[in-house]
Amino acid sequence: MTGVERIAEGFESARASGRRAALMPYLMGGFPDLETSRRIGIAYAASGADLVELGVPFSDPLADGPVIHAAGTAALRAGAKLQDVLEAGRAIAEHVPVIVMCYANPILGRGLERFADLLIQAGASGLIVPDLPLEEASAALRACDERGLALVPLVAPTTPLERLQRIGAQARGFVYAVSLTGTTGERTGLQDGLAGVVARAAASTTVPVAVGFGISTPEQAAAAAAAGADGVIVGSRLVRAAGEAEDPAATVGELVREFSRGLTG
Repeated sequence: MTGVERIAEGFESARASGRRAALMPYLMGGFPDLETSRRIGIAYAASGADLVELGVPFSDPLADGPVIHAAGTAALRAGAKLQDVLEAGRAIAEHVPVIVMCYANPILGRGLERFADLLIQAGASGLIVPDLPLEEASAALRACDERGLALVPLVAPTTPLERLQRIGAQARGFVYAVSLTGTTGERTGLQDGLAGVVARAAASTTVPVAVGFGISTPEQAAAAAAAGADGVIVGSRLVRAAGEAEDPAATVGELVREFSRGLTG
């Protein structure tokens, strides 16, 4: 089974389980430490996650808010390396599809082909590159397509329709719809007009649309599903809990169960 097929299976599994949208928790690789991050990912899978987004720590994460930025900085200071993070991802991928989120510099520094091979060796199903614009994505898309990996694009509420259609036409796995303008982080509520953002994205592609950025409660996750999202991505809330808890895996596992319950029915 290719990575693209595993992602499709993850979305189908969510529907078969009675969830209104697939649940995709985010994990910062190497935070609070490498072994704990591995256990957190496995706890995600055991607690109702349909897919997992695995972040690679980077020194200048332009799309990330303060919680995820701080977690990545802590992971780097502790010595987390790409190969270490991918090894943790390999263990998680035995349970659920893993989509690696990595900024462009670590990818280009190793070369697209080599990086894609590393993802395959780690059992990853897809790749998200937040700072890779549409105009520069053709080589990465080709490298991923040749290996059955999904190159998942991001779209924003401000993405013009013509550009949205071009992005949607070459999307693999799913489209990551950013729910708001700004960086990741917990919010008190979802931005007005989310249903319109999701509808525009869905009309421009044949793959599912997953919503992320700012979703921090089960109620917000349910609202995103009600707005038409096929998937819901939860990040900062879980990363913050992992950093504060005495037993991070158990704590985030219970939080994921709450999000799963919020999406069921």
